[in-house]
Amino acid sequence: MRTASVNRDTLETQIKVSLNLDGDGRGQFNTGVPFLEHMLDQIARHGMIDLDITCNGDIEIDDHHTVEDIGITLGKAIAEAVGDKKGMTRYGHSYVPLDEALSRVVIDFSGRPGLIMNVPFTQKRIGKFDTELFYEFFQGFVNHALVTVHIDCLRGHNAHHQVETVFKAFGRALRMALTPDPRMAGTMPSTKGVL
Repeated sequence: MRTASVNRDTLETQIKVSLNLDGDGRGQFNTGVPFLEHMLDQIARHGMIDLDITCNGDIEIDDHHTVEDIGITLGKAIAEAVGDKKGMTRYGHSYVPLDEALSRVVIDFSGRPGLIMNVPFTQKRIGKFDTELFYEFFQGFVNHALVTVHIDCLRGHNAHHQVETVFKAFGRALRMALTPDPRMAGTMPSTKGVL
């Protein structure tokens, strides 16, 4: 079973992430940030990852620390659950539309953190949520999952649709990359022999 449970406690946030990479797409979230929970549910459902995240963060200040630190902790948990990466597909990509919006996400479990994110948000806020915080979420994730991620919102004028297509595409790209490849069983998916 590719599972992990990671705690991260700071003066700003106390977070627990538990996940099963071979799950049924079930999500449970208690973070104090409802719109982020809606997006985390997209990762679980479309990634077919069972995902349980709780966070007690300083949201009385703002959502920044909570969003960024959840990205960090989720990245750590996925890195732990993946293990040595032998037999995994390694690369994943997905295009996802939602009405007028279309996003593409490409991921590589390369062992090297890197984020290219081109999402021209049409609004600064979705409800009370600051759209700039999604960059912080993904930056925290890639730095600790040790993956390269390219995120592009190719079109869209509704900011909610823009974000939702990104998270759905991210979940599906994760699912593809994490899927065991029977032809690679026991083999490292790299000519270097290490990732």
